[in-house]
Amino acid sequence: MKLYYAPSTCSLNPHIVLREAGIPFELERVKFGSPKKTSTGVDYATINPKGSVPALQLDNGEVLTEGAVIVQYLADQRPASNLAPPAGTMERYRLQEWLNYIASEVHKGFSPLFNRAATDEAKDAVRKSLTPKFEFLARHLTTHPFLMGETFTVADSYLFTILTWKAFVAVDITPWPALVAYFDKVGQRPAVRAAIEAESVNK
Repeated sequence: MKLYYAPSTCSLNPHIVLREAGIPFELERVKFGSPKKTSTGVDYATINPKGSVPALQLDNGEVLTEGAVIVQYLADQRPASNLAPPAGTMERYRLQEWLNYIASEVHKGFSPLFNRAATDEAKDAVRKSLTPKFEFLARHLTTHPFLMGETFTVADSYLFTILTWKAFVAVDITPWPALVAYFDKVGQRPAVRAAIEAESVNK
């Protein structure tokens, strides 16, 4: 498998999952420009016409896109990793519930902060809009070690990835100690640290 990624983006999510699952893979960086090209000089549009990362090229040449789909596919390749409950179970739908919430409320909630044309007032409003999301997550994490309970899953990889952006866009999560503790705990996992290190080396 080959993961197309860009440092400090949501492609960190499947990168972490690949390492957590112990799946052999290659990394190929996507360099944003016009046009976007990979580190080997390939026009990225020929790999993912959507133009976004991540994209996962399978051993048979097929390409999967959309992070929430990619991480579930990876988890299903290594069921013993417990990164996702079995397909068709209520627990799997609960996982998908978390993935959709992170994508629509947290991920998209951060996105406007990266808009260079946005005014300071607009960005402050966006930060305030994240408050109820953080409050909801913190309440849950006060009584649950991970989003799905006792077990680290692909939902945790996704939430951690998005929370890493707080350092780039001046988002403060310290008012929610449970969220801070969760972020620090996930950040100490060997697979998480290895993924971050690999991406920092290849910047």
